[in-house]
Formats: sequence, structure tokens, C-alpha cells
Amino acid sequence: MSAEQVSSLCEQLVKAVTVIMDPASTQRYRLEALKFCEEFKEKCPICVPCGLKLAEKTQTAIVRHFGLQILEHVVKFRWNNMPRLEKVYLKNNVMGLISSGTQSILEEESHIKDVLSRIVVEMIKREWPQHWPDMLKELDTLSKQGETQTELVMFILLRLAEDVVTFQTLPTQRRRDIQQTLTQNMEKIFSFLLTTLQQNVNKYSRAVTAQANCRVGIAALNTLAGYIDWVAMSHITADNCKLLEMLCLLLNEPELQIGAAECLLIAVSRKGKLEDRKPLMVLFGDVAMHYILSAAQTADGEGLVEKHYVFLKRLCQVLCALGSQLCALLGSDSDVETPANFGKYLDSFLAFTTHPSQFLRSSTQITWGALFRHDVLSRDPLLLAMIPKYLRASMTNLVKVGFPSKTDSPSCEYSRFDFDSDEDFNAFFNSFRAQQGEVMRMACRLDPKTGFQMAGEWLKYQLSSPVDIGAMNSKTGEGLCSIFSPSFVQWDAMTFFSESVISQMFRTLDKEEIPVNEGIELLQLVLNFETKDPLILSCVLTNVSALFPFVTYRPEYLPQVLSKLFASVTFEVIEESKVIKNVRRHACSSIIKMCRDYPQLVLPNFEMLYNHVKQLLSNELLLTQMEKCALMEALVLISNQFKDYERQKAFLEELMAPVASLWLSEEMQRYGTFLSDPESFISYVGADNKITDPILEDPSGLNRSRISFCVYTILGVVKRARWPTALEEATAGGFVVGCTPSGSPIYRNPCTEQVLKLMDNLLALIRTHNNLYMPEVVAKLGDTFAKALDMLEVEKNPLLELYDSPVYKTVLERMQGFFCTLYDNCFHVLGNAGPSMQQDFYTVEGLASQLLTSAFINLNNIPDYRLRPMLRVFVKPLVLSCPAEYYETLVCPILGPLFTYLHPSPKLSFSSASEEDTADDNPESQEMLEEQLVRLLTRELPLTCLSPPPFQDVCTALLITSYTSLSWKDTLSCQRTTTQLCWPLLKQVLTGNLIPDAVTWFFTSVLKGLQTHGQHDGCMAALVHLAFQIYEALRPRYAELKAVMEQIPEIQRESLEQFDSKLLTPTLQKVADKRRKDHFKRLIAGCIGKPLGEQFRKEVHIRNLPSLFKKVKPLLETDILENEDGGGLTALFEP
Repeated sequence: MSAEQVSSLCEQLVKAVTVIMDPASTQRYRLEALKFCEEFKEKCPICVPCGLKLAEKTQTAIVRHFGLQILEHVVKFRWNNMPRLEKVYLKNNVMGLISSGTQSILEEESHIKDVLSRIVVEMIKREWPQHWPDMLKELDTLSKQGETQTELVMFILLRLAEDVVTFQTLPTQRRRDIQQTLTQNMEKIFSFLLTTLQQNVNKYSRAVTAQANCRVGIAALNTLAGYIDWVAMSHITADNCKLLEMLCLLLNEPELQIGAAECLLIAVSRKGKLEDRKPLMVLFGDVAMHYILSAAQTADGEGLVEKHYVFLKRLCQVLCALGSQLCALLGSDSDVETPANFGKYLDSFLAFTTHPSQFLRSSTQITWGALFRHDVLSRDPLLLAMIPKYLRASMTNLVKVGFPSKTDSPSCEYSRFDFDSDEDFNAFFNSFRAQQGEVMRMACRLDPKTGFQMAGEWLKYQLSSPVDIGAMNSKTGEGLCSIFSPSFVQWDAMTFFSESVISQMFRTLDKEEIPVNEGIELLQLVLNFETKDPLILSCVLTNVSALFPFVTYRPEYLPQVLSKLFASVTFEVIEESKVIKNVRRHACSSIIKMCRDYPQLVLPNFEMLYNHVKQLLSNELLLTQMEKCALMEALVLISNQFKDYERQKAFLEELMAPVASLWLSEEMQRYGTFLSDPESFISYVGADNKITDPILEDPSGLNRSRISFCVYTILGVVKRARWPTALEEATAGGFVVGCTPSGSPIYRNPCTEQVLKLMDNLLALIRTHNNLYMPEVVAKLGDTFAKALDMLEVEKNPLLELYDSPVYKTVLERMQGFFCTLYDNCFHVLGNAGPSMQQDFYTVEGLASQLLTSAFINLNNIPDYRLRPMLRVFVKPLVLSCPAEYYETLVCPILGPLFTYLHPSPKLSFSSASEEDTADDNPESQEMLEEQLVRLLTRELPLTCLSPPPFQDVCTALLITSYTSLSWKDTLSCQRTTTQLCWPLLKQVLTGNLIPDAVTWFFTSVLKGLQTHGQHDGCMAALVHLAFQIYEALRPRYAELKAVMEQIPEIQRESLEQFDSKLLTPTLQKVADKRRKDHFKRLIAGCIGKPLGEQFRKEVHIRNLPSLFKKVKPLLETDILENEDGGGLTALFEP
């Protein structure tokens, strides 16, 4: 075409680009302009001259950028079909643009520089080094023209390293050719980069106005950062570590310090051979350490400026990486010794640990842990002397301050840079605190007494300090602390510190070294401390638990401890709140923990404990049902120490007498007889009422609490009652009733008789609860309780990753909580019954049919959020704990119908979750919730059935469920099923006569799974392996599998025939397993799903060039002998 045609077309393109970028353009015009530009790039034969004309300096930046985009498109998608002369013409013109076609370095737009460097890199990826051997020389020549060109050369070298090494965005052979050529020339490249950096830094330091040199220096540092990560360490440490020295010097250059710190960090973080990393220890030298520390002090001394703060973070990371290198090198086979400046290093590191920024504090923790763990350094006097300082710093760091919305700490200002919200900060701080706890325990392993002494001082200080609730912090208005009150945050931090260091002291010190007197003194102070503040009381209880091990040395203090805990069980203030409930619950759990961990210590005081509990239980309204049951659990735990079957059985009978009389009472029996009509149950618990005044006492509240009490107690007894672990003690106590055929003892549980007596009503309750979900029953719920069977907010929020749990406030929420907890606890009882009562439970007459008519009734109407706990807490433990002899009578009759029901269920839900319209106030959240529930439900399925060898009907249902689940939209479920279930199950039926339709369905299910999950490497690898196993095992018997393969998009028929012929001809030598699998993977590539972002992307094809690095195969000796002029081997033996 003529120059006029090019100009005319360029004018149209300029107009189109202007329309696209003009905010005032209508959508129609913008789409038309966009379509015109895209069609031009795809179809026009004169893209190159048009692109070059649009890229001229005289055009606007937007037009120039579009012109360069055209050239990039040509290189990426048309290069393979371009004549050689046109390629040379384009290459020369692009290099000309770099030479003279851009504005000066300070004026040129960054996006122009970026696209120009991309074009050159795209050409390099296609032609270098084979067809463009002088590329590096050309770049060197360009860089000598000035700063503008030098910066562009830096961009080109950086992008080349990123594409070839970091992102690996080109075919293997081309990547190998380019990377090997880069490696061969790395000495020159590094020399060029260092020289460029040094020259420009020198010019900039002489004249601060030389901003162009500064810009080149920044570009050189960025480019170095792209290479330091992967080049040979010898380049980094060449010339007595000249590069590291230069980077340390630049740490004090404000404009270049961040780039220098990035490079230094990458260098110091290098892995690899220890011998290669030894030169990095030069950074512990006087000069390097001086530059690093002075740079840190300067940046910190200039106040909170974002740029300086980012630099401080990088320096902190450099020091962390240095510590990691030291830990790796010291004590290994290398001859590295503890650096002379190790003390200075620790001091500077501690400065970061005590910095106001919570983020900087947290960044140091992993390295402190590595130092305290290290075999050599942990014995170093300098590090041991640092432990008290570290612990002192931790005492400050554990205090939860620094919320971005607040101004009560210097940390707040830094947090506003690091966290978007208080919720983000809260999540970070909880993780940071847990990390600190781990490191403190490591420090206390080296110096346990110092930690204990500090904990004691801090505890005494808090006990004697007046309570400061802070301004506007009290929620109740009664002078009580909130979680933000100054006193509580101090108590909270001190409690965490004490717990960490005291527990570690008991693990570390020998028995005679434990400071018993000091510990008992602290315990007495805590026991004598009185407070009416629930949050502080909760901290006090934690301290009691932390100090309780001292009581093992002085058992006479146990009654005081029990009195303190029991007083807290009935703790009350004027206004009932969640905090009060938490304190009481905390006291109950402390008693349980004490009885679980120190039963022998508590046993002599059993009668006192029992009388205390009986006194509390005598008042029905004094404790909640959960609190009552917690105390009963504690008694059951101690009763396990009787080690006398008859005595424990009599005690459990006495303990459960109130429950049995209530559960088997005439009233409850009457309620039990009406279970075929669940309306009576709704009426009994008050869910059919219409409550107009929620403040009035709920008339049916007592009924609900009695049911809860019975179920809670049954659960507590089933869960806690056990026989002695030692066989001799169990035999002597009358717990052993025989042996299995394999010789294992058969135990009996003293709770069995009592629990089985109550089981009928429990199963009746479960049946009733399941039937509540029938539509006609749901319709009978009162107006107030129409949503009583819905999910609680506290159940929804974790699924939606929201963690602001509300307190139960409304009567509806209380009713929801009752139904939810009751349902879960009933299944917990059944799930614990097998492991607890063993053969006494499994041999209950007609157990399978009883469970089928109670736990598994009305499954069609039960929502996913209720099915999940049933599978997790009942079916899974039942299956896993059931002895093999009861599989046929118990497990198979249950699992067969269950899987037959379940296998279509989640699939249907997945497809419907996105299709259904919902009347919910927040339909997006509802849809997410439904899909997440289905996802979690599917994850329970594989875990439910890994134990017993399935029987035929179970195996069929399980096979269908497993293979169907491969295409459900849940990667975790897919991976579990693929790796743990699919092949083991299919192998069991391979020997039989499978019908061809079943075989093709199994294989197709795997391919569908690949289509859904192919974008995830883990799933893809597992599914490809499964498909390969199925095809190899079944293809010889079922030709139908080949027909399935032929339907795969873009399959190469010849390659398939080749694979099949090798598979079907056993006489042929078998190819290596990996090569067969790779061949198979290439065959099915057409059905492997891609990420959404890649599905519609135009493919870039980069052709391989003649390989530069072919290994020449050495001729075999026989070949040499045959080809010699002497006529081969026989010539050697001629006389």
C-alpha cells in the first residue's frame, strides 16, 4: 500500500483510539471503535508500517502506546509467518525507536517504556541467540547513547529474566536455550549492570540535580533484583563481594535505598550449597553492619513517613535473612564461626522487636525462634544474656494495642499503614501472639527461672493495681471492664505470658529444681484475690490453672483451689451477659481440665467434690444445663480412678438417677408415645406459641431445659466413663469380660447399663427431630418461631468467614439454639456410644433397624446444614470404631441406603445453588452459604467410609457417589476422593463382569472431573493418574473406552492408535511408566479444564529454533572397532 493509504488508515485508528479513551463516548461508539481496532490488528496486512507511524514521537502518548501495542501484537501472533526481511525491518525500526524515537528519560511515560521493552523481549524470545547472536552487543551499544537508552536496556534485561526464569512463559526448549545463553554471558551482564549502577550513582552523588542518573540507578537495582535470585552465587560474591558492598553503601542513599535493600534481601535469602553461601557472612563484618544499622537509625529517626517505613521493613527482613543464614552455616560441616559482631546484631534485632510497629515486631519472631532453637547459638553467652531482654520486650508486645481506629498507643499510627480495619489488625495480632508464645517457650527452655520470675513480678503487680476501665469503655455502665479497657488488656497479656512461661518451666526443670515455695505463694495471692469484674475474673481463673501444677507438690491447697473454682461457677452480677456466661463456663472447664489431667490428685477429695456438686445441682435454676453437665463430667472423670467396676457402676447409677427419673418419667413417656405426631413435641417445647412480649418468662422454657439436661448428661457420661488403660488394673477391677479370637481383651463400660436404659427415648427424640422438617410440621410452628429450624447466625458466620458472633438475644434465637444444640448432642451420643460401650452397643438387638427408623428417617427433608453434623459426629465414628464382625449386621444395612440417598443430593444442590432465586434479605450471602454447605457436606463423604471393606450394595452406592463427586465444584472433596477412594473401590469390582456402560461411565466421570478441576495442579495430577490406571486396566477388556477417548476434543488419532497398540501388545517391551503416563496426558489434554482467565485467551506460539546445546552421544567401542580400516574386530587377531 502507498504512504497515503497508511496515513489514511492511521487517521482512522487515531480517531478510534480517541473514542475508546474519551470518557464522554457512548458505549455504542466505544464498542464500534474497539471492534475496528481489534479487526485491524487481526487482519490488516500493513500493521507494521501503521504501528511504526503511530509510535512516532510527534503523536500523543495514548496513540503512541496503541501503535506500539500493534507492533507487539504482530510479534506475538504473526512472527512465525512473516518473511525474514520484514522481521529484520521491524527489529531495526524498534531498535531505532529505542535509540531516537522516545522522549528523554524524565519526560517519557512509563507505559511507553514498558511496551517498548516488551516488544524487544518478545523478539528475543523468538530469535535469540540462534538468529540474533549480537543482541547483547546491540543493547550495550544502545546504552552508551545516554540515560534514556540505558534505562530501556535495563527494562529489557529485567523483563527477559522474568519471562524466561521467573514466570517461564515460553516453551521448554526455547527457555532452556535462552537461559543457558544468559548463564554463559552472565559475567558480562553482571559487569555491565554493576558498572552502569556505579557510574550513575557516582554522577548522582556529585550532583543531586542529576535526576536522570538517579532514575537509571533505580532501574539498574530493579534489574539486579531480577537476576540475583537465580544466578550462580559466584557472580554475587565476585571481587570480594563487591556487589554486596555497593548495596550496603546505597542503603544510606535516600532515593536508592529501597531498591538496594530489596537486592540485599534477595541475595541474603538465597538457598543452595552451604559452601557457596559462606561469603554472605561478610555482612556480619564491621563495615556492612555499620551501614545497615546507621541506615536503620536514620530512617527511624525521621518519623513515620511511608517511604522510610517501607525501607525499615526491608532492613528488618534483611536482618532476619542474615540470622537464617547464620543458623544454616554455623555448626554444619562448614568452618563458619560465631561472628565477632553477633552481639551488635542481636542488639539491632532487639531494636526491631521493640519498635512501635506491631508488624516489625512480628517480623522478628521466626528468627528469634531459630536462634533459640539452634544447637550452637543457643549456648552462646551473648544470646543467653539476651533472653531476659527478649522476654521483657515480649511483655510489652503481648499487650493488645495498636488498633488503626484508635490513638491510645504509638503503634496505632503504624497500624494505619499496615491494616485496613480493626478486624484485620485483630486477626493479625491473634496470630502474632500465638507466635510469640511459641518463641517465649523456646527462650524459657534455655532460661526457665528468669521467665518464671518475670511472670511472678507481673502477676503481683496486676493483683495490686487498681482497676482502670478507661474512658467510655464500660459496656454495662456499672464500672466493669470491656475488652479495650487498660486494665483488661494488661491482665490479658500478663495471663498469656504466665501461661506460656510456667508451662514451659514445668516441662524443662527437674522436679527438685521447681521453685515450689514461690509458686505456692503466687497461687495463694491469686486465690485470695477477689473481683466482681467478669473479664478480670476470667484471667484470674486462667492463672489458677497455670499455677495448679504446684498443688501436686502441696496437695493441702487443693480444697482452696476447688472453692475458688466453685465460687466462679455460680458467679453473678446484676446484669446477665455473655461475659458472665463465659466466666462460669471457664470455671466449669477448669474443673474438668483439673480432673482430667490430675485425677489421682483430686481422688482423695472426691467426697468433698461430690457433695459440692450435689449441693449445686439441688437447685434446678442455679446453673444452666451445660454447667450442670460439666460438673457431672468432672465427677465421672474422677470415678474412672476407682478402678473398681462395681463401685463405679453404683456411683454412675446414683449420679444419673435424677436424669433417669426425668427421662423415663410418666410425663416424658407420654411425650414419647406421641412421637409419631411431632406436633406434641412442638407444643411441649413451646415452638407453637406466638409470643407478643419477649420479656415475659417463656412458659415452656423449663421443658426445654429438662430435655437439654438429660441429653447433655447422657453425652457427658458416655464420653467420659472409661475402664483403666492398664490391662492388669482393668482385669483386677472387673472390667475385662473376655478376649477376642485374636487375643485382645474385651472390656465393659460401667455406664453401659444406665445409658442403654435411656437409649429408646433418645432414638425416639432423634426420630421426632428429623420429622420436624416435614413441610406439614414446619407449617405448624408458631408465628414467632417460624424460622426456629433455620441455621443460627453463629453457624452461618464461620461458613461465610465472618467472625462477629452475636449473643442469643431474641426468643427465636434461643429456640434456634435449643434445636441446633439438641440435634448435635443427640448425634454426639450415638457417635460416642460405639467407642464407649463397644460390643454392648453393637449387639443391641435390631440396632441397625432402630437407627434406620430414627437417625435416617425423613432425610429428603433434612437440610444440608443438619446432615453434615450427622455424618461427621455419628456416622463417621460409628464406621471407624465398629469391629469387623459387626459390619454385615450394622454398618452395611446403614451405609447402603445412606449413600443411595446421598449420592445425587450434593450434585443437585451444586447445580441448584446458583439457579435458585431466594427471598432472603441478602441473596448473595444465601447463595454462598448454600454452596459452602454443600461443599462441606461432600467433604464428609469420603472420610465416612475409609475403614471397612464395603459389601456389594454398599460398594455400588459408594462407587457411584465417589465417581459422581469428582465433578462437584469442590477441589478438596475431589482430591480426597480421587486419591483415597476411587481406585481402591474400583479395584474390588475389577475381577467381576462389569457391564460396558458402567466402565464408560466411570472413565467419563474422571474426564468430567478433569474438565471441572483441571486448572488445579493437585487435582489434575491425581485425576490424570486415575484415568490412566482405569484405561490401562480396563482397555484390553473394553473397546468402548477407546470410543470415549476418540470423543476428546483435539485428540490426535495416530497418537491414540500408537498408545493403544503398545497397550494391547504385551509382547512389546514396556515403555517406562512416566513416559506412558506423559503420553496419555497429552492424549487427554483436550478435556483438561483451564482457568477462566485462560479459556478465551489467544494462544501464543513460539517456534523452537535449532538447539544449541545438543549432547553428542559418544560412539560405542564396538562401532569404532567395526568402522576401523582393519576390517573390524577380526583384524586384531591376524598374525
